[in-house]
Amino acid sequence: MKILANDGISQSGIDALTEAGYEVITTNVAQEQLVSFINENKIVVLLVRSATTARKELINTCPGLKIIGRGGVGMDNIDVEYAREKGLSVINTPAASSSSVAELVFAHLYGGVRFVYDSNRNMPLEGESNFKSLKKAYAKGIELRGKTLGIIGFGRIGQEVAKIALGVGMEVKASDKFINDVEVPVTLFNGDSINVNVETIHSSEVLKSSDFISLHVPAQKDYVIGKKEFGIMKDGAAIINAARGGIIDEVALVNALDNGKIAFACLDTYENEPKPAIKLLMHPRISLTPHIGAATLEAQDRIGLELATQIKAILS
Repeated sequence: MKILANDGISQSGIDALTEAGYEVITTNVAQEQLVSFINENKIVVLLVRSATTARKELINTCPGLKIIGRGGVGMDNIDVEYAREKGLSVINTPAASSSSVAELVFAHLYGGVRFVYDSNRNMPLEGESNFKSLKKAYAKGIELRGKTLGIIGFGRIGQEVAKIALGVGMEVKASDKFINDVEVPVTLFNGDSINVNVETIHSSEVLKSSDFISLHVPAQKDYVIGKKEFGIMKDGAAIINAARGGIIDEVALVNALDNGKIAFACLDTYENEPKPAIKLLMHPRISLTPHIGAATLEAQDRIGLELATQIKAILS
């Protein structure tokens, strides 16, 4: 049986599937040619990440497909319910990339509180001629220790973010519609750990009492953070979105940055991917990455192996 990993898969995933007798094809097929390729090559499993979509038309016209797999968490690029109604298995890898996303959140946070995102833009242009002025401009950084991190969405990734925050010495406040409280283990390099109980509270309480807000919710029909929510937040707070594009009202975000309500923002996901709004890309107080939350070698290995395990279990 043939598996098309259209957006790629780690070598560990390929090896696990090949050893089980499957043929793994890693050719990147253009979206408009995908249906023909699947049918002509008798593809049984289609694996995607965020680039390839699997909508009703593809599902209807590829009768040989048995599984659609998403390497990652969010499945808004797949018509999940429709596929399942048609008898397909739809799988993802919710646990594999949690640590990588959480570490990216803190890469942004540390860069934000010390102006690294802006310094990296200006030092190549003015570092030689304007060094002292830049040093003065970036002289009012703050530490994360002792500050409060608000986490909206306290599933696997939100809890991984909490682990790092607690280890740094931050207070954690969390909100989640489905989770009441969690024992969060903070594990040291030698295996020792302590458990910290985090009780979830209403999102408005998180917003008004946190120095930083990190979002970890799936795609929604409406904005999770808009003008109203920015108004509730502390003056000078910051916000991080390494979850899904479209959960922050980007117009309201720019306004909150421009009027000083928000000190800075950190974005890994955008309403319009792969072409984010130019106002975001050019804004001097936004730290930007191109949707790379799960893009570590370790996470990709875990994703590949988790997909392989699920595929073998379904098709065996």
